[in-house]
Amino acid sequence: MLAKLFLLLVVTLMACHQVSSYHFSREQVLKPFQEGKAFKVIAGLNNFNPSLVQKVAIAADQGGATHVDIACDVKLVAMVKALCKNTAVCVSSIKPKEFVKAVEAGADMIEIGNFDGFYEAGLRFSARDVLELTRETRSLLPSTPLSVTVPHTLPLPEQILLAKELERLSVDIIQTEGKMGVDPASMGVQELIEKAAPALASAYALSRAVKIPVMCSSGLSDVTAPMALSAGARGVGVGSVINRLKEEQQMLLAVSAIAHAIGLAPTTHDDSDVSDISLHRSTASTSSPEPRLLQRGVTNANSADVRQQQ
Repeated sequence: MLAKLFLLLVVTLMACHQVSSYHFSREQVLKPFQEGKAFKVIAGLNNFNPSLVQKVAIAADQGGATHVDIACDVKLVAMVKALCKNTAVCVSSIKPKEFVKAVEAGADMIEIGNFDGFYEAGLRFSARDVLELTRETRSLLPSTPLSVTVPHTLPLPEQILLAKELERLSVDIIQTEGKMGVDPASMGVQELIEKAAPALASAYALSRAVKIPVMCSSGLSDVTAPMALSAGARGVGVGSVINRLKEEQQMLLAVSAIAHAIGLAPTTHDDSDVSDISLHRSTASTSSPEPRLLQRGVTNANSADVRQQQ
């Protein structure tokens, strides 16, 4: 009996060690933003479909993204952490207490927003709402990397004031958003640019109002992601152009196209034959001693926050 218990303990410790080896430090999570090359693939705040989230996560990890953003659900976190060996996992919610369990499950980063999914239900978020959510979240997890979305429903001057207040509350990343609706896959170049314009305008204004990195999100594609970086954003968040696709291979190609557009994708494959895109992470690490993307960590960046909750 004692031998069985000892064996179970050893197996459990080995499993815990294996899981923790894929956590990223705070510095690793934020480094792509500091370098101005962050690329977050968004599965969706209200997307709790394990099959779809799995496809998005695999495409993000293999296609060149630095982060993948999923719903704040413990089971989803565990699944995606097991899949993503190179990509930091961010969880999104508007319920601060949900973040604690997600971080305990291995989430590398937390985000208040994106609010797009709530607008269709008639919900709106004021600057005061966002600040209250931020204060509560920071009281629970003071050192976990935190991104906060600035609602596009606010006039641009109010967005700027909110961004400055968020910076004072020790937020790490400010995310913009824009108008949603039409499927980007059905658009031409001019329509893609027009769709991204609100998010690009916010990125331009907010990046000049605060010192912390701004991530441009909503309505972006491989056409407009480089424009976001040129406008002052330090990273891009892309969702619908990827998560509305049906097949994992289609998602992988979409992620790779955006990564390539902003300088993250490998240049070794033939761009004219997208069906032969290789899994760039496994090869890029051997050719460059200082790859731009996240490196695997050996410690949990948020362990201090987790211990405070226990």
